[in-house]
Amino acid sequence: MLRKLYLSPLGYLISFVLNCLAVFHKPFMVYGFSNRVDRKFYKLTRIASNVKLINKEKIDIKNNVWIGYNCLLDGIGGIKIEEGVNIASHSCVYTHSSQNSIRILGSKFIEIPAENRPGYIIDNVTIGAYTFIGTSCVILSGTRIGKGCVIGAGSVLSGEFPDYSIVVGNPAKIVGDTRKTDASLYKSGVNFENYFDKEMVDEIKNNSANNS
Repeated sequence: MLRKLYLSPLGYLISFVLNCLAVFHKPFMVYGFSNRVDRKFYKLTRIASNVKLINKEKIDIKNNVWIGYNCLLDGIGGIKIEEGVNIASHSCVYTHSSQNSIRILGSKFIEIPAENRPGYIIDNVTIGAYTFIGTSCVILSGTRIGKGCVIGAGSVLSGEFPDYSIVVGNPAKIVGDTRKTDASLYKSGVNFENYFDKEMVDEIKNNSANNS
């Protein structure tokens, strides 16, 4: 019935109305984040309107963070996102999993509180300052990502990744160091006046001078 109606001359009107609704319902960037963990308001943080924040009271997002469209942050086990982190669209951060407990508990799974379920996995996630998370990444419970890292698109992360790591793949592996990238950029004449880690700027300058 609806298909026939749309294919009739009324279809033009229906299409017009739907397109108008789409304009008003398009996702948009929301400026400012009220952090329930430290009870501060971060004016420079931007989070897309269709980002899903689960257990927001356990999600600690600092200033100057950018989180793109269609991301999901599961705060059940706690998430800490340091200053300046960028998370591209369609990425997910998980802090819990029932991958083992569903088999162990069977039909009784729903009857038992999450914290009492045998085999239930729950652990916090930390993402260090000015780390970039590419599109469609999955960050699993217990993952610790250092500062200044670059995570390639589509990567699946579990475990610990030190500062300045370049990480790609499923499962994710360290394939490089962003300090080498930044050293090349510095040599090419890029201005590092606003680089987020002032101590690292000195190291980059010194290494560049020694390698000249």
